[in-house]
Amino acid sequence: QVQLVESGGGLVQPGGSLRLSCTAARGTLDDLTIGWFRQAPGKEREGFGCVSSSGGSTIYTNAVRGRFTISRNYGENTVYLQMNNLKPDDTAVYYCAAGPPLGLSFRANFYNYWGQGTQVTVSS
Repeated sequence: QVQLVESGGGLVQPGGSLRLSCTAARGTLDDLTIGWFRQAPGKEREGFGCVSSSGGSTIYTNAVRGRFTISRNYGENTVYLQMNNLKPDDTAVYYCAAGPPLGLSFRANFYNYWGQGTQVTVSS
């Protein structure tokens, strides 16, 4: 059983940066694929980034590619989401999710464990 905890959300101005953390409060992330999702008000939850269990592969949707970067720190049992050049459209609750080491996916049903979410608001 894995328990995920996200942190690092907050209010930032357009063009600013935030770094979100996804930590395992219980269990280990070492052998798991980690996905990042977000849900804006009135919209469905969408996957936008994913990192393989080895950390060697990442994928991003067009909406965030070039601005967001996912990285892993195995010693800290944590996955990071670095978000740069944030836009108002990035405002959402952000979730990390853990799934089996079977490749990369943006599909929510690929993942078995979810964090509680952290709010990111981009506004001037």
